Amino acid sequence: MRKLPFFPLLMLMIPLLAGAADTHHEMAGMNEENNSGTLSAASKAYLDSMKNMHEQMDAGVRADDPDVAFAQGMIPHHEGAIHMAEVELKYGKDPAMRKLAENVISAQKAEIATMQQWLAAHGQKK
Repeated sequence: MRKLPFFPLLMLMIPLLAGAADTHHEMAGMNEENNSGTLSAASKAYLDSMKNMHEQMDAGVRADDPDVAFAQGMIPHHEGAIHMAEVELKYGKDPAMRKLAENVISAQKAEIATMQQWLAAHGQKK
C-alpha cells in the first residue's frame, strides 16, 4: 500500500479548515440574531454596544502609524465601555456594580480626552 505524504495533504486541508472556522463564526452570529427575541433589554443593549464598538475599533486600527492606530482604536473601545456602563446604570441593581459603572465612565472619559488631545497634537483625527 502506498503512503501519501503528510505535508502535502496538510497543505490541502488548511483552506478547508479555515473555511469551516469562518462559517462557524458566521453561524454563531446568526444564532445570536435569531435568538435576540429571547434576550433581555439589557443584553440587547450590551450586544448593540459591542457590535458598534467593534466596527469602530476595526476602522480605527487601520492607520499606518501604530501609535495613531492604537489611539484611534482605543477611543471607540473606551466609548463602548462607557456605553456598557450606562446600560448597567439603566438596568443594573447591585450597588457595587453600579458604583463600578460610574467609575468606568469617569475613567474612560478622562482617557478618551487624553487620546484625543494626543491625536490632535499629532495632526490626526479621532
